[in-house]
Amino acid sequence: MVGEGRETWGEGAACRTADPDELFVEGAAQNKAKAVCAGCPVRTECLAHALDHRIEHGIWGGMTERERRALLRRRPLVTSWRRLLEAARSEHQRLTGTDEDRAWDATG
Repeated sequence: MVGEGRETWGEGAACRTADPDELFVEGAAQNKAKAVCAGCPVRTECLAHALDHRIEHGIWGGMTERERRALLRRRPLVTSWRRLLEAARSEHQRLTGTDEDRAWDATG
């Protein structure tokens, strides 16, 4: 994920050292995989990446592939989930007075 024009948010992901077989699961095991995302500092970036790139498998940003497909169907006009989620986070921080210093770490 590191390199010119590539996103580097994955370096801070809670799952970066996890066994991929634990994140690409089906059924009830998905809840355990989603728990890894609960406190992840780059959860929003991860979800935006999966939505923008239409990643079909695995848990990304705390959502299953079924949940992501449903979200994409509900919001078909979104052209950049990254921009949308970044704007939503900024607005949330403004309204709540929090500044979690979770800036996007991307070069592109």
